[in-house]
Parts: sequence; structure tokens; C-alpha cells
Amino acid sequence: MSGARTAGAARGRATRATAPTRVLLVDDHPIVRQGLRRLIAAEAGLVVCAEAETEQAARQAIRDQRPDIVVLDLSLREGDGIELVKDLRAHHPGLPVLVLSMHDETVYAERLLAAGANGYIMKHAASEQFVAALRRVLDGGTWVSDAVGARLIGKIARGVAAKTASPIDRLSNRELQVLQMIGRGMSSRQIAEVVHLSIKTIETHRQRIKRKLELSTGPQLSRFAANWVAGR
Repeated sequence: MSGARTAGAARGRATRATAPTRVLLVDDHPIVRQGLRRLIAAEAGLVVCAEAETEQAARQAIRDQRPDIVVLDLSLREGDGIELVKDLRAHHPGLPVLVLSMHDETVYAERLLAAGANGYIMKHAASEQFVAALRRVLDGGTWVSDAVGARLIGKIARGVAAKTASPIDRLSNRELQVLQMIGRGMSSRQIAEVVHLSIKTIETHRQRIKRKLELSTGPQLSRFAANWVAGR
């Protein structure tokens, strides 16, 4: 009997050892998910175990499917990618997260790494780069572009400056999210509904954003936000 149990345990270990790495895709664009699924399916030892379009669906998929890594789009139709990364790091500290985004890496990469992401790669990167980033993160490493890496090394070398180079860097993650939504033409009520905060709280964020960006009026903020979003 003990020999049978030993053999069964060995088979179980072998099965776990050869099981493919399970990837959860979180993106609200079906075409993007389809492309990523095909790319991952072509790689040995990798499989997409689930897909999610919203922050809530992503949390459920993590509980149900127990993926080995999450590939996450920063901008979700329902939810906030940065807050999701922070939550995953708090509740699933061993779960690697690779952020795949269309947003300017010079604005977001450092924020996402600070929030707990293991890598940040732009959506326009080559397929080979995405696969390399995925495997780097799975191996316990960190992935950023050469430009972001050089910037981070430069900051470390000269110390973090008291004043940042860009006014945008003065904004908190939530303020940056609100600024982006203002730039899309959303009202305070619409923003409040998306991020599940009160209109009063959103108005407070607007005032803080104006102060940090040295803007005097609401229309100035709207123009700045629209131009900033268009430039991304």
C-alpha cells in the first residue's frame, strides 16, 4: 500500500510539474484578447485559463481559476487598473502581474511598478517583446522598456528630485484617473458613477488637480485634460 501511495504521489508531482502555466487576460477589447490568446497558444507551456472584461470579473476569475500570471490592461470600461494592481498585490502577493497598455509608459510605468505590477509593456510592442516580457515576469523578473529602465536608473543615480519634471507627476493615481476622464469629456457625475465615489469627492479631486497643475478655472482644466488625452 505504501508503495502504491508513493507511486501515486510521484505521478501527481509529475502532472503538476508538466501542467501549463495558466494566464488570465484582463482587457475590455475582445479583439485584443483574441490576439493575445492566439499568441499565447503558440507558446509552449502557456495556456489562457480565463478572460475578463471588468475589474469585478477579473477578481472572480482569479478566485475561480487560480491563474499563474495576470496580463492586465490599464484602462477598463468598469474599474481601475491601478487600483486592481494594488488590490492584487495586497491579497495575492505571489501572483505576477504584467500590465499591457496603450497609455504613455513615461506617465504610467513607474506608477504601476510602485503599485505592485511586475512589468509594463506597450500594446504596440512587437509580439516577440510581449512573449519575452511574459516569460521574464514569470521567472520572477521585472519588465520595462529600455527607455523607462534608463529613466529609473537615472533617478536612482541622482536621487529622487524634490520637484518632478512634469506637473502631471504631481498628481496622485486617482487624480490622474480623474484627469483622464475629464479629458474624455465626462462630467463629475459620470466620473463618480464609474469610480464609485460621490460627486463631492470628484469635485474635490478636480480642485486639487487644478491647484497642482496651476490652473484657475474649470474650462482651463477641461482644455488641459482634453489636450493631454489627445496627446497620449
